[in-house]
Formats: sequence, structure tokens, C-alpha cells
Amino acid sequence: MNKLAPSILAANFAALGEDIRKAEEAGAEYLHIDVMDGHFVPSLSFGMPIMESIRKNSVMVFDVHLMIDNPDQYIKAFAEAGADIITVHAEACTHLNRTVAAIKEAGAKACVALNPATPLTELEYILEDLDMVLLMTVNPGFGGQKYIESCTRKIQELRKMITDRGLETDIEVDGGIKLNNLQKVLDAGANIIVAGSAVFAGDISKNVRDFMKVLTEA
Repeated sequence: MNKLAPSILAANFAALGEDIRKAEEAGAEYLHIDVMDGHFVPSLSFGMPIMESIRKNSVMVFDVHLMIDNPDQYIKAFAEAGADIITVHAEACTHLNRTVAAIKEAGAKACVALNPATPLTELEYILEDLDMVLLMTVNPGFGGQKYIESCTRKIQELRKMITDRGLETDIEVDGGIKLNNLQKVLDAGANIIVAGSAVFAGDISKNVRDFMKVLTEA
């Protein structure tokens, strides 16, 4: 089933709770939470305290994207702070199988992210252990970037890879997704859509409803 995961990186932090409430009431079921360390990606963002505070007021699925080096040491803490799904980057993990196992042991669903230039072969021996794969459709670290067109073929190839193995793994896409290219990524095989500025810029409720209309009709 198709889902919208608004990214709070684009929300108004002076009114974060209100922005999240609007997105949730308009029909968004997931909340995408980008955690950045200033090393794996250039930017810094937020951590456990903010997650814990918003967890108390939301029943959304917390989709936590760790864009950080050495994610293993933080997995348990993010799970305890309320993460339902924990995503780690293949590029940041020395022992990916061990990291994925740690996510599951912490009680969260496991997702592995690949940057745009990282090949799908990185998933060859881990795919069966994953609940979701996140394909970055921009280079991570900053919001508001333009969708990288070559990623459409990558989504198609991943969907075929999943289908050929008889799996039901979700494909999440993150980066430059707007209403004008949403159908294209859905047709390619993605079913979890991360959107930041396309949701939180302007009328949040209307933006979510517009996305949900396409997602439910696809």
C-alpha cells in the first residue's frame, strides 16, 4: 500500500508540533525523521530529545533515517525514543548484517538506504532481511534538491529484484519528490514517499491531501 512520509526537516521548528498535527490529521501515516551528524552528511539535525517530545503527541509511524557514521551505537537509543522503522546507510556500515540484526533486536523494522550512485548490488545478500529499502533520489544532506532522473531506472530495477525473489519489501524514495513527478516514481515501483518542502511549504493540510489523492488512486 502506498504511504506518505512527510519529512520534518522541512517543517517550521517554531511550530513543529502543530505542523506534525496538521500532516497527521490530513492523512499522513508515516513521519520521516532525518538524523544528520555533520560527518556522513554535511548538515546537523536533531536527535533523541526531539523525537521523544513529539512521540508523546503522535501515533504516526516514526520512520527514522540515520544519516550518520557508526549508527550501531545509537540504534537502541532511537528505538527507545520511539522509532518504529530505523534506516541506516549501507555506505556507513562496516558490518551491515550485524547492524540490521541490531535494529530488529531493538524492536524496530529494518531499512537500508542507498545513495544515488551506490549500486543495488550492495543489497545482494541482505535484501531478505529487510522490511524496507530507501533509495535516495538526491544526494543526502540538504532539503529542496532536484530529483535525479536516473534514479527512476534504479527504482524499477529494485522492484524487479524484490519481485523476482518473492519478497514484499517496501521501497521508499527520498529527494525531490513533488506532485509533478509522484506518479512516475509510483509507476517505477516505489510505495513509501518522502516529501519535505512539498508538504510543509504552504498549506500543509492541502498538500497532504493532494499527495494522498494520487497515492490512493495509483
